[in-house]
Amino acid sequence: MTKDVIEAIEQRRSVRSFTREPVPEATIGRLVEAALDAPSAGNLQPWQLVVVFNEETRRALAGACLHQHFIAEAPVNIVVCLEQGKSQRVYGRRGDFYQHQDVGAAIENMLLAATGYGLGTCWVGAFDEDKVSQILELGGDLRPAAIIAVGYSNEEPRPIPRRNANDVVKIII
Repeated sequence: MTKDVIEAIEQRRSVRSFTREPVPEATIGRLVEAALDAPSAGNLQPWQLVVVFNEETRRALAGACLHQHFIAEAPVNIVVCLEQGKSQRVYGRRGDFYQHQDVGAAIENMLLAATGYGLGTCWVGAFDEDKVSQILELGGDLRPAAIIAVGYSNEEPRPIPRRNANDVVKIII
């Protein structure tokens, strides 16, 4: 059963310890669909997703991620790749900015959907881009942007303090 979106936003945490319980492929399919529902400039969706179930490949990715071993522990990794140049061809230099926003929106949709399905995730950005590209045999204009570790949490992550709205909001009336 999925959670209310506000509840999912409030409960989403980075998880770095996973059970060995497999995640159903249909649930991963729903996470992919959530990414595809994300807004993107001109609806270009300048990303591709590489879904990794294979344990050996997950271990190799963990090595390319500065030995963050929880990546191999997670039963699924979703590697989000930018399609370099796709947004720039339409929006020029501004397209570089848009593509990063678009990918971030797709990732956040997946994280929230995963939380709704009772899964834990961790958005990983620290990795050797060339090694990840080699491991996944990425070619052309594909560039790894993030790795999402996905699985059932083996921990109860604590809430992390967040900034106060009064410190970050400026209201103009």
